[in-house]
Amino acid sequence: MLLKYGELALKRRNQQLFVRHLVRNLRHALVRGSETAPKVQLRRRSGVLAVSAPPLSQDEIVARARDVIGLSVVQPGWRVAKSDTVAETAAVQLLREHDDGRRTPTFAVRCRRRDRRFGLTSEQLAARIGARVCGELGWRVDLKHPDVELWVEVDWREIFLGVERYRGQGGLPVGSGGHALVLLSGGFDSPVAAYRAMRRGLRCDFLHCTGAPFTDPSSTYKAYALARQLSRFQAGSRLYVAAVGSAQRTLATSGAGEAQIVAQRRLYLRVADALARRVGAQALVTGDSLGQVSSQTLANLAVVEEAASLPVLRPLLAFDKLEIIDQARQIGTAEISVLPDQDCCQLFQPPRVATHTTVGRLADVEARAGMDSLVDNVLSHIREFDLDSCGAMAEAAPQKATTMKDQHTQQ
Repeated sequence: MLLKYGELALKRRNQQLFVRHLVRNLRHALVRGSETAPKVQLRRRSGVLAVSAPPLSQDEIVARARDVIGLSVVQPGWRVAKSDTVAETAAVQLLREHDDGRRTPTFAVRCRRRDRRFGLTSEQLAARIGARVCGELGWRVDLKHPDVELWVEVDWREIFLGVERYRGQGGLPVGSGGHALVLLSGGFDSPVAAYRAMRRGLRCDFLHCTGAPFTDPSSTYKAYALARQLSRFQAGSRLYVAAVGSAQRTLATSGAGEAQIVAQRRLYLRVADALARRVGAQALVTGDSLGQVSSQTLANLAVVEEAASLPVLRPLLAFDKLEIIDQARQIGTAEISVLPDQDCCQLFQPPRVATHTTVGRLADVEARAGMDSLVDNVLSHIREFDLDSCGAMAEAAPQKATTMKDQHTQQ
């Protein structure tokens, strides 16, 4: 099977760094969840990876490889000896298997040589294979709109042939761009923001803020399901769950008023900023979309961002809701996001939300609330889930979830 780079192929001097991340992620994807560890064999070519992983079937390899960010094209196929006659025979046999017998298909042969020393040019090899197929199968050639497109690639030691071609995730390999912490809610936006951050090479951990003790665990279960779905794109995912309900109530009783939502968002960002520094993340990622709701005006976004010392990345800033929902369907998070839950953002929500707040106004509220103490208290009770080792959350929570206070005690 051939796996081809996308944007990664444009890298030059530092391409090897990106390729190392890609190979590591691909190996993890191929062995993840397998009862019998497959024997992964990777051979690197110019812009191409040739892979086999017995005992995984070709369909299993295709499915797993298509989830690896950084791969643009996945092409399952056959590997044969580096001989034009062997390639002709294999092509006839391969196409014969795709003949349903109901009508005579049309076909086209697309050849490419990575080894220019091969005895035939691409056009000559395509012509010879085409003539053999026409002679033995009776198929007709249609170079513009064929029913079946046979690809043939001459490599340094062998020839690859196939008739299928699948689109991969594209982007840059996860981990090649650094480490980020995503503020993960239960809605459509933040999971899509996390995915798009991963496609730019960021390895992402997740922070979910729940309204406990004033809300039930439903939002936590949703966040866990969303993080598990996103974890198929990367290894080593971790979910942190912070109970912020009591801190939100303190902000409300400290006179936040119409600015309550913005004050809460600053609280979430402060918690995320402190947690990110503890876990080594270099940036924060949010699902903000400019103007989508009242709290996401330009003025409010600027006030919220001021609460963090790390860079705040907003991959969806210029996306509209329909674009976000379409992307959520593509990555498999939409079905989870529509499930009902008790959202912490709805706690203590004022009748009217301020669209233009200032740092000075929020600073007074935070001073009365004792923001530093609120953040420290939230951080000391954060729960952590290792998404690679957890099974169902109900089973994993008692064993795998730990608090920051527990970790400090153990150290």
